[in-house]
Amino acid sequence: MADEAAESNATQPASPPARDVHGAEHGELLRAASGPGLTADQALALLDRADLPADVIEQLAKHGSALKLPKVKLALACHAHTPRHISVPLIRHFYTFDLMKVALSLVAPADVKLSAEEVLLGRLKMITAGERLTLARRASGRIAGALLTDADEKIMRAALENGRLTEALVIRAILRPEASAALVQTASQHAKWSYRRDVQLALLRTEHLSLARALAFSRELSAAHLADILRTSHLPSQIKAQLLNQKTQAKAATEAG
Repeated sequence: MADEAAESNATQPASPPARDVHGAEHGELLRAASGPGLTADQALALLDRADLPADVIEQLAKHGSALKLPKVKLALACHAHTPRHISVPLIRHFYTFDLMKVALSLVAPADVKLSAEEVLLGRLKMITAGERLTLARRASGRIAGALLTDADEKIMRAALENGRLTEALVIRAILRPEASAALVQTASQHAKWSYRRDVQLALLRTEHLSLARALAFSRELSAAHLADILRTSHLPSQIKAQLLNQKTQAKAATEAG
């Protein structure tokens, strides 16, 4: 029996060495992906081929031993030709920072990156503060935008410095009902965001903006534009009154001059 088993194994086609897969034909790729001796390095070499066909990837996805390594799973999920019925369920089981890598991948399809972000967004309330802090600093803009409303001020400040954060995401966070006074105050004095006109207008609609910053942001607005913003603003009534009064005084001074 042992001799028969040895003979059977000897007749199995060997997987091409990792260095050979880039020049292999389709049939050779299929044999390599399904070969019992496929190693993690060979799987990674296969997935390094941008033109790797979907049917070869399907064979790889069935190879339990080669997929034990997280970096092989990551490469499989990010490959442009990986069928969605493989990649999307796979990333749902990824750890936090592997999900971040998928979302930031330069080669992963846009919908796969979006799926990774969705999984991350669903986990934000369950992961540790340390993980959220790392995500705030390094994750995609969408994740950083969600962390702008984190209760931990350190995390919020880190997210505000994320280089992938966009103006639209900052405005969206500022206008959320759960936006904290700390977020509004920090954004209103931020070296980058406080100078963006649309961010200033969003801050004027919040309830936590200080009088000094409100006066600074409204200075260049016309009286009509300011009145229009204040109609839907959550600023305290006394601050609204002072802003309108400042405009009235400025107009009177201009006319008198």
